[in-house]
Amino acid sequence: MPTLYVENVPEDLYEALRSRARASRRSIAAEILALLEANIPTGKELKSRQQFLRKVRQIQSSKSLAKASFLSSEEMLREDRER
Repeated sequence: MPTLYVENVPEDLYEALRSRARASRRSIAAEILALLEANIPTGKELKSRQQFLRKVRQIQSSKSLAKASFLSSEEMLREDRER
């Protein structure tokens, strides 16, 4: 596994990171990895997002729901009472 070293971290940023790590009960290194995982999508994540977006667009382009007429809540209540 690759190793990453970061130099010249501003003091206020380091303190904020250390506070965040302490609040999460993690080491600073574990907190940095958690932040990177949450904010930097991997190739696998990007592919998953693209598939999801394609599915959403396919559903949006589907006209079957737009053509259907739906009963109003009032009509549904009347229909239900008649049963």
